[in-house]
Amino acid sequence: MRQKTPIEDIPLNSFHKKLTFYSSGGPFLDGYVLSVIGVVMMQITHDLELTLFWQGLIAASALIGIFIGGFLGGVITDKLGRKVLYLLDLIAIIGFSVAQFWVESAWMLFVWRLLLGIAVGADYPIATAFLTEFLPRKYRGTMISVMIVIWFMGAAAAYIVGEIAMRYGGADAWRWVLASAVVPGIVFLLARYGTPESPRWLLSKGRIQEADAVIKKVYGPEYGAEDLQEQACPSGKKIKISSLFHSGYGKRMLFVCVFWTCAIIPVFAIYAFAPQVLLALKISEEMSTIGAALITVLFTVGCILATLLINVMGRKKMLFHSFLWSGLMLFLLGMYPEASPNVILLLFSGYAIFVGGTQVMQYLYPNELFPTEIRATAVGLGTSVSRIGAAIGTYLVPLSLANWGIEATMFMAAGLSLVGMWSAWALAPDVDSLSLSDAASLSFSQ
Repeated sequence: MRQKTPIEDIPLNSFHKKLTFYSSGGPFLDGYVLSVIGVVMMQITHDLELTLFWQGLIAASALIGIFIGGFLGGVITDKLGRKVLYLLDLIAIIGFSVAQFWVESAWMLFVWRLLLGIAVGADYPIATAFLTEFLPRKYRGTMISVMIVIWFMGAAAAYIVGEIAMRYGGADAWRWVLASAVVPGIVFLLARYGTPESPRWLLSKGRIQEADAVIKKVYGPEYGAEDLQEQACPSGKKIKISSLFHSGYGKRMLFVCVFWTCAIIPVFAIYAFAPQVLLALKISEEMSTIGAALITVLFTVGCILATLLINVMGRKKMLFHSFLWSGLMLFLLGMYPEASPNVILLLFSGYAIFVGGTQVMQYLYPNELFPTEIRATAVGLGTSVSRIGAAIGTYLVPLSLANWGIEATMFMAAGLSLVGMWSAWALAPDVDSLSLSDAASLSFSQ
């Protein structure tokens, strides 16, 4: 009789592929919602008479919301299950996106985008924990990394849709652009309906029969709860949220917060103010919008390349080199702000491609480093800390450009890459090829 293949080593099946698509809805909408504000910022500034204060605050509003939603969503997901918020957060995203259409003041727009950010933030720990807990180890790195590629596809879609609408949509085109997230929101909401609960989470709560039913449905009748129970709760001990702040998991939590924050502040700032940044680098207004869209596409290319190389280079090495080379591009932009438009766009393109490694790790590393009981909470906390850092950075971009100039702004962004590179070298655990339970354990040598 042939020996049964362990669940962690089974081939990728149709359910895994469908779940990857369902879960990609959150990253796509996140990229879309956060990037679309950059497309319409100039028009909103004119129509709503925004000061520098309100420009920065509105650009950062969704990030502030993600700070709130990420941690709350993680805690609720670990307590009530992955499935509970899997649909509700998309319904909220759809509703808050539509509400932006009728804004008449800076304050109103800030509130709706704050609430939109809370809903988007909640999806990070839900969708990524869901996917991590179902995928076999061989495909976990690649399939979860695809999620960040989807983020950039959402961002690219925002620029494409926004550019077309702003050119041909008339005076109120920006309202339609902000509300347009409702379309992909409905598509992913319908796709997610009927997704089963994570069997790892069910086992962590002692709901063995329910977990057994899900396992048989997803993996086949020859599998059952006993095939996953030891992996889901290897020590038999309950791990509390407070473990995130102790030695061991505390070090991992520090790593996640530092590298994630350093990875996204420059990226989000560029997305929110890409045309303005390129204008500051002496790129023409028409070319700055086209250049921003091109750079967005290259961000996607960089993430695709990182996804393809992740199993070759390994997580730790890829993160280190991604920070190193992307940081160098930012440093050169600060050193040579008067360079020709072609050189400026070339350096920005290099940054977009090299930064891909730091981006794909944002969903992968945090989900692998913590056990089932606290996985979503850890991811939510990392999301929250990184987004509040990104919110502050995004808020400061217009002030930095106005008061200190493009050189200092680029040097500060390069400095963040240097800190991120240090975190990869000093704090990142090496978990390549480990099962999910072993990667989340503190017992292996770091």
